[in-house]
Amino acid sequence: MTNMFQVDRFFRMEFTSEIRKITDPIYQKISKVLPEIEWSVHAPYIYRINQLKKEKNAIILAHNYQTPEIYHGIADVSADSLALAIEASKTNADLIVMCGVHFMAETAKLMNPQKKVLLPDMNAGCSLSSSITGRDVRLLKEKYPGVPIVSYINTSADVKAETDICCTSANAVKIVNSLGVKKIIFLPDDYLAKYVALQTNVEIISWKGTCIVHEQFNEKEINEIRLNNPGIKIIAHPECPPDVIKASDFAGSTTGMIKYVEDHQPKKVMMVTECSMSDNVQIENPNVKFVKPCNLCPHMKKITLPKILDCLENETNEIIMSNETIEKARRSVERMAKVGR
Repeated sequence: MTNMFQVDRFFRMEFTSEIRKITDPIYQKISKVLPEIEWSVHAPYIYRINQLKKEKNAIILAHNYQTPEIYHGIADVSADSLALAIEASKTNADLIVMCGVHFMAETAKLMNPQKKVLLPDMNAGCSLSSSITGRDVRLLKEKYPGVPIVSYINTSADVKAETDICCTSANAVKIVNSLGVKKIIFLPDDYLAKYVALQTNVEIISWKGTCIVHEQFNEKEINEIRLNNPGIKIIAHPECPPDVIKASDFAGSTTGMIKYVEDHQPKKVMMVTECSMSDNVQIENPNVKFVKPCNLCPHMKKITLPKILDCLENETNEIIMSNETIEKARRSVERMAKVGR
């Protein structure tokens, strides 16, 4: 009861002059993408969350699709799925809070089985992860005996446990080539599988999973944006349909897309991916004008500052898995980490 009272009392805290002063450097960084009236709501949460992190020796990991107040305000590590998995394995924190979706929190637990891993909203899922089960993978093994299975990191621990090696969009091509075989099964993103097939000489048996954010983009939309914005650079995520990738100037993982903007500094750019990422990258690249897509991930947006505070304060929504699942699933993630980006 005490913790709940403390949390409720904090929720009623005013945006005091002390909180304004301490959090102002964060707001100055993100002020171009966040109205000041919203900051008065976010700042008390950011203030208290950052206090609690120190008190509890906690680390907050945030995916690139998190909103700016989370990405720049409280995260200790902001990155793509591969970097988050690697950082999770290296942390000395006692408590890990994953600001992302469920499979990311599971992956953090796989890399830190002795630590407490929390997810602010247990309903933050993923259309790719939910498109396939461990049983599906076992049936594929029966149908294609001896064919190595590469699973995208956007899968559940049950699927990872049946997998030879994982990959992310950042290293999928490298992972597939590292196996030195002529045929693989690639799960579950059909579009990413097609992208990898074009970059390798490996026959790929794919699954029909798709990302609900990236599958919404289409070639007509890309061409219209290019027509209305002469000189624009359009960079896409490999989870997009093949015609979108073909119509774009560059395709790569979220980290690859960020690096493209940092290295090339185009006058105008469109990042064909989740909307919040454009806000986060714009903050770091003020000389680049962003034409922003409006496709939001409903699962990523389930993660909010109030939920993070409650999760951290009360240590709720812990990721629990059996030792057997952890042991089996971790092997495929560790193999991926060894291959690297």
